Amino acid sequence: MPSPTPRPADPTPRLAALSPYLLSKVGKTARALVGDRLAARGLRLWDMAVLAALADGGPQAQRQLAEALGLHPSDVAKVLDGLARLGHVDRERDPADRRRVLVRISGPGRGLLDELTAETEAVRDQLLAPLDEVERATLHGLLLRVYAGTAAGTAAGAAPEAATRPTPG
Repeated sequence: MPSPTPRPADPTPRLAALSPYLLSKVGKTARALVGDRLAARGLRLWDMAVLAALADGGPQAQRQLAEALGLHPSDVAKVLDGLARLGHVDRERDPADRRRVLVRISGPGRGLLDELTAETEAVRDQLLAPLDEVERATLHGLLLRVYAGTAAGTAAGAAPEAATRPTPG
């Protein structure tokens, strides 16, 4: 049974007025709740991200997958090794270029992704319980716009890409 959403300490009025602070705190809580559910299955957030990318994008070369996720290819290889050991992804030579290996999500991997998606949706429902359906839809639409702006580097004052790479986990 999932643990109740941890109640963060009330921010000071100055911090409560800062949207980046609130986004960070809510994001940290969401990541922890989803991460705990994945950890209970012996998985990490990057495992789910790789499965989702393969389900949405179809078979891909490892390097292409790494670029799509913004990860170093060696980190993606480690994630794929673990998922392959569990039977959630399959690797095969690209018929068009035998030097290249394509990765695809397997049937069991799709089933697992469906379960993980349902668990993540349960976390969403838990976190967004104070909002009605219209507010949830509005929030989601706004977050998509902010994310698209950030991903495109168009957010005002967007920082240059960090020198360090994100690591799986």
